Amino acid sequence: MDLSIVIVNWNTRDLLRDCLGSVFQGLGALKAEVLVVDNASSDGSCAMLRQLFPQVHLIENEHNLGFAAGNNVALRRAKGRHVLLLNTDTLVRGHVLPEAVAWLDLHPDVAVMGPRVLNGDGSVQPSCSAFPSLFFLAMQTFGLTRFGALDRYRMTGWDRLTERRVDVISGAAMFVRRSAMAAVGLLDEAFFFYGEETDWCRRFKKAGWKIVFAPIPEIVHFGNGAAGKLNHRRDVLMTQGTTRLHRKHGGLLAGLVCFALLSAHNTSRAVLWSVLSVLRRPGAAARARHFAAVVADLPQAWPRPSRGATQ
Repeated sequence: MDLSIVIVNWNTRDLLRDCLGSVFQGLGALKAEVLVVDNASSDGSCAMLRQLFPQVHLIENEHNLGFAAGNNVALRRAKGRHVLLLNTDTLVRGHVLPEAVAWLDLHPDVAVMGPRVLNGDGSVQPSCSAFPSLFFLAMQTFGLTRFGALDRYRMTGWDRLTERRVDVISGAAMFVRRSAMAAVGLLDEAFFFYGEETDWCRRFKKAGWKIVFAPIPEIVHFGNGAAGKLNHRRDVLMTQGTTRLHRKHGGLLAGLVCFALLSAHNTSRAVLWSVLSVLRRPGAAARARHFAAVVADLPQAWPRPSRGATQ
């Protein structure tokens, strides 16, 4: 088996339908399998899959396990030499799948590869990044990452037309070598929504594997699929995931500093948008309510110990 494509779905039936249609059109001559893990959707996703894509290996969870644990259910069953983690809000274009498999076969020291990813409007998406260090988080809090030349975290000054070693590949479209996965382990299930692919890439890198962006075209990632349904909880879970990441790899002090920086970031945005709302700037009232809700739920964002933690 050349490739196992793993997709976790939660109430994104229509996006999933379009994504799978593009996947099967883009497989070419690959020997591949597609595994869809449904995290207890209530929108008819499973019925759609049975009707339109009976060739898909459907795994139905009784509860929403989150991204890491949901993927792990399928990863334990995957048979491919390589695995692609793919979001439901994506479209596969051209020959990206067979070209990515061929590229991985030529680079046996690479554990994770990310292809070229586009936004829905055709612009390039920053689908790889540096590790979100405390320095980069501080720059974000003070608004310095809005200046492209200073945004070394998301590498916004790079056009993604050249190959480059990076720290992190986005889990929206992430090719992983099965042998590297067998050596390092699966995703850490202590992460529910955010930070799991960053943690995984860091573990691969610590084990001596390379993480590489290759300008293989292309996958379109629209964004805000299942995550868009979380509303303000998305930012709360991002705070929790990033804090867990720093606590795991840097210790308690690093976790506390990370939590303080992200709390300051969200609080400052709540104040800013509240002021702009008073000044009647269009859309400011909604943004003010959003960040006020995030700040109210920040006490829930401190990561608690989890039995699913992976070193």
